[in-house]
Amino acid sequence: MDTELKTRILSAVDAAFDDETAFLSELTAHPSTRGQEQSAQDFMAAALDERGYEVDRWQIDVEKIRDMPGFSPVMGDYEDAVNVVGTHRSQSRKGRSLILNGHIDVVPAGPLDMWDAPPFEPHVADGWLYGRGAGDMKAGLVSNLFALDALRKAGFAPGADVFFQSVVEEECTGNGALACLERGYRADAALIPEPFEEKLVDAQLGVVWAQVHLKGLPTHVAYAGTGANAIEAAIPLIEALHGLEERWNAPGYRHGDFAHVHHPINLNIGKIQGGDWASSVPAWCIFDMRIAIYPGQDIAAARAEITETIMDAARNNAFLKNSLPEIVWHGFMAEGYALSDDHSATAKAAIGALEGAHRSVNESDLDRVAITATTDARFFGLYADTPALVYGPRAEAIHGFNERVELESIRRITQSTALFIADWCGLETI
Repeated sequence: MDTELKTRILSAVDAAFDDETAFLSELTAHPSTRGQEQSAQDFMAAALDERGYEVDRWQIDVEKIRDMPGFSPVMGDYEDAVNVVGTHRSQSRKGRSLILNGHIDVVPAGPLDMWDAPPFEPHVADGWLYGRGAGDMKAGLVSNLFALDALRKAGFAPGADVFFQSVVEEECTGNGALACLERGYRADAALIPEPFEEKLVDAQLGVVWAQVHLKGLPTHVAYAGTGANAIEAAIPLIEALHGLEERWNAPGYRHGDFAHVHHPINLNIGKIQGGDWASSVPAWCIFDMRIAIYPGQDIAAARAEITETIMDAARNNAFLKNSLPEIVWHGFMAEGYALSDDHSATAKAAIGALEGAHRSVNESDLDRVAITATTDARFFGLYADTPALVYGPRAEAIHGFNERVELESIRRITQSTALFIADWCGLETI
């Protein structure tokens, strides 16, 4: 790509960056927690339609994806789970096709009084845009859209088909991205701008969720010794799970990309509830857990080891051995994915194109990172033979209070994405 064309594309991003920031702010104002994504998806569908893309908006049918590789078990129905895809159809089809994927769902905001400002009233301060989901990952979703806009403003369209995906369910199952595969969307490569500080994600962990149900023996607290406290019974099980966590973090257990990462496997007891009355020994307790697994780690074997860990701890407990816990698998059942393991010519070419785009914008080489989280990249890389490049802006406090994303980082990511599309897909004049 010649210098004049690069300059035109980069300048087009700059010229529209105020509009991009305003668009991101408006999108962040939609409180698109799980089950509440519809208004945000309406907003995205309207933006894609306004730009002339072929818009596909559909409700996910669990029965159509249940038996596909990568499916995660769900609780409840999907009546409110809607995906949106905007398609650019190339006239020349001279280049390589591309999926631009991002998720619209965000995690709950938590106690509102612990935010400095309301989480769904985004604002800009000191070069950062604040709000729940601004970084994870609406900034990336918007950068994908405005990268395409920049090409159009420069007088071009991608010279291959491009599928812009705004999906749900990334934060709890990934079934939104899986539903895109079921619907037939395929391409030569995928780009997912998750907020990992303008670095290319070389490897990501998988994630397993489970819910553990415990039953106690209720009685008046005055006679607590004759009952069994279901909440306290969870403690030895949680301690045993932390023992499993440490075993999986042992050097001999690790995937190579995580050999030098401090404590890559993290167990989280993310939710606990139980009991009915302060003066009654609790008869029930439920806790939700999340633990990571490595790329290549067999997910069925991991589930079996989790089960064995919980049941062994229960059998060694005076009460629980006669009232064994029940394990319910729901949410993430996600394998790890390592782009570094993909040695195909397509993967090398896609990485090379992104490295070139990044270098043109930043005048520095593209760094790589192994992350201790999961993304939807696994669906493309593991189940669709499609190299998935995770590369997005710098954000802070994702899933925390005062989540924020750096505006200049969004600008650079948008510019790099536009140059990457131009290189990977080729260009045709409009």
